[in-house]
Amino acid sequence: MSEQSELSHRARAMLRAVAQRRAMMSASCEPDLFVDGFACCDQVTAHALAHSGYLRPAEAALPGARVRAELTPAGWAVVGGAVAAA
Repeated sequence: MSEQSELSHRARAMLRAVAQRRAMMSASCEPDLFVDGFACCDQVTAHALAHSGYLRPAEAALPGARVRAELTPAGWAVVGGAVAAA
């Protein structure tokens, strides 16, 4: 997932959920994503988005804790003006 054009529709939807402040993530080396309080169905993609620099924890936390997820500048570049459409 090194380029925006390679992101799937699911990955883009996950980024939109983060942009809408509906997502939390676990503080760990393999961060899990939770949307609307539920574990995301595709944690492999969630891990890839975090490791590729599209999203990150919004604050520091103890390992395993859930914190709000936020987009990085690269994540915002993908989402652009499509946030309201999600």
